[in-house]
Amino acid sequence: MTLADRIIAFNKSLHFEGKLPAGIHVMNPFREKKEIVDIMSKFYKQFYSDNQPRQMILGINPGRLGSGSTGVPFTDTTRMKQVGLEITDFKTHEPSSVFVYDVINAYGGPEKFYKQFYITSVCPLGFTADKGDKVINYNYYDSAALTKSALPFIIKSIKEQLSWPISQDVCYCMGTGKNATFLQGLNAEHQFFKEVVALEHPRFVMQYKSKSKQAYVQKYLDAFAAHQ
Repeated sequence: MTLADRIIAFNKSLHFEGKLPAGIHVMNPFREKKEIVDIMSKFYKQFYSDNQPRQMILGINPGRLGSGSTGVPFTDTTRMKQVGLEITDFKTHEPSSVFVYDVINAYGGPEKFYKQFYITSVCPLGFTADKGDKVINYNYYDSAALTKSALPFIIKSIKEQLSWPISQDVCYCMGTGKNATFLQGLNAEHQFFKEVVALEHPRFVMQYKSKSKQAYVQKYLDAFAAHQ
């Protein structure tokens, strides 16, 4: 099996069995929309049809407009079109994906980047919350009850992915706050990686530091270079 085969099978098998707090719902695009499975499969076969080891980059959990719509973390329909995978049935715009693809292009482009890195999430399925008549993204750490319920799923998912050709020397954590605190604590207990390097989350950069975006792109590149 290639790494692509493993990733595709993993995504298709994802199922959250934990108890959810009231008003919180799990988001599993791989079971809800066949077209997302199709585009996700094409993406990974394009970039991961080998068994070369990758370094892992961990976000928080999927969002509705990012991998919730494409099946691939930190992409949207525009970013997928840039790598030759056009989605015609719907359009999404995820600001975080704009930053990530700035990093990817500065690194040397998708082909080079994905040959070195594998982007996933601490919790590989996302959550939504009811807020009045709206549905909003919800993170695994936004309530203690959800964190506790998701913990076995998170540990199992990380362990399974680390059975693939994934380097355990370093992991890059997207988020320097709650995501980093949680992952570093989990890593101290389970020794998944020799080192966890925390970097500012793309959404934080785009929402609060957009004028300094290039400096944060460079920070990612410097972190990568320091651990090659």
